[in-house]
Amino acid sequence: MKQIVTFGEIMMRLSPPLNYRLEQASALEVTYGGGDANVAASLACLGLPAAHVTCFPDHQLGRAAVQQFRRLGVDMRHTVFSAGGRLGLYFLEVGSALRASTIVYDRFDSAFAKLDPAAFDWEEILKDAQWFHWTGITAAVSASAAQACRDAIKVARRLGITVSADVNYRRNLWQYGQRAQDVMPELVEGCDVVVCSEGDADDLFGIKADEGAANKFASMAEKLMQRFPQIKQVIATKRKTQSASHERIKGMLVEAGHGYQETQYYDITPVVDRIGGGDAFIAGFVYGALQLGSAEAALAFATAASALKHTIHGDVNLATAAEVAHIVAGNTTGRLLR
Repeated sequence: MKQIVTFGEIMMRLSPPLNYRLEQASALEVTYGGGDANVAASLACLGLPAAHVTCFPDHQLGRAAVQQFRRLGVDMRHTVFSAGGRLGLYFLEVGSALRASTIVYDRFDSAFAKLDPAAFDWEEILKDAQWFHWTGITAAVSASAAQACRDAIKVARRLGITVSADVNYRRNLWQYGQRAQDVMPELVEGCDVVVCSEGDADDLFGIKADEGAANKFASMAEKLMQRFPQIKQVIATKRKTQSASHERIKGMLVEAGHGYQETQYYDITPVVDRIGGGDAFIAGFVYGALQLGSAEAALAFATAASALKHTIHGDVNLATAAEVAHIVAGNTTGRLLR
């Protein structure tokens, strides 16, 4: 089976144990993650061949990150090691009940931000691929990262590879002199599947749902597909946050020519770790699209995968396809399995 390939930055995640505040911490737990890489790792856990492409500083921390993703089954052979830059970091303080989780980023001047687009031979990287995935975070990091993403999409389109994106607009990341509103449209027009909320559609593309629309997401998605005809499916999760420890989520899909679909809400309490929930969703959708045969089944699988991720520590959804299918089948009580 051909690979799913993802592209983006991997950072070191540093977090106090339990629900300690950073001010209380005498030690920090170390792991690695990044939106695109989390998708690849989740797909590998689901049993599909997945590769991630990135750039690391050429030292022990960069190699440690590579080893973590290799242990999860991700093909990391296309990693570029750079003599310049550093490994990006983020610090996560996990909230509880009324206290929200918080993140502090320390990622500027990373090796990934300083990558050379010419270092990536996309013809070679994508020759055995069937799907390419990227996020708006990658394009936001630097002009060179955005160019590498642009190059990858161009090659993927020529090779007939399905392209997906989570547009994921992070306003504060766009610091290199180009506006997201100028960069993202060219990238998104090469996509077949897009994860996009109503807010991101407005911020990035100036697309608003019709004022009188009964379903704002469906109205926005139809307009997005009209603006970018290559897009065949627009997906997203709708989240109702009850507290830092209690979430309710459902999946939504608009497919060209087939209209709107949604899933049931999943009620998740207690939330163990919500980081990576969106990455688990797109990984689940890719799995469903390739393995389950219908958009409806893919959406159901994706939403269940995202819900399950909220119960797992770390950035990656360490869940098998059988475990996700168990949730899709309605087994949500957490009853002991023997």
